[in-house]
Amino acid sequence: MRSAKIERNTAETQISLELCLDGTGKSDINTGCGFLDHMLTLFARHGRFDLTVSCYGDTEVDYHHTVEDIGICLGQAFYEALGDKKGITRYGTITLPMDEALITSALDISGRSCLCYGLDIPAQKVGDFDTELCEEFWLAFVRNALITLHLVQNAGKNSHHIIEGAFKATARSLAAAVKIDAAYADEIPSTKGVL
Repeated sequence: MRSAKIERNTAETQISLELCLDGTGKSDINTGCGFLDHMLTLFARHGRFDLTVSCYGDTEVDYHHTVEDIGICLGQAFYEALGDKKGITRYGTITLPMDEALITSALDISGRSCLCYGLDIPAQKVGDFDTELCEEFWLAFVRNALITLHLVQNAGKNSHHIIEGAFKATARSLAAAVKIDAAYADEIPSTKGVL
């Protein structure tokens, strides 16, 4: 089983995160931010990743440190769980509808961090969650997972739907990219011989 456990303790957050890439989608999420709990729960379910996250953060300030640091930890967990990346499909893409929102996630487990963020979220908040933190989460994630991620909003007016579509789409494109291709199980999917 490809898995990782990450602990991160700073003056701003204390995080424990466990990830299994070859799971069934079960999760136990407690971040202190209800909207982020919702996003990570559906991320685990749609990617079929087993995910446990516990975070105690300085939410009396706002959710910025919590969201960014969980993105860091989740990225580190993916990087660690993937190991040498032998046999992975490497690429994943999906265009996913979430009611009126239509989101494309295209990614490459490239060994290089790049986020091309094309979400136009109309509201500043969903509940008490600052919607600008969606970009901060994905930036932290790609920088630590060392992947290239393109998020494209093809349609959408409802802020909740746009963000949820992005989490679901990225989960499903990640699930495709980390899948082992039996025909190439002993190969690194790169002409460089390393990712």
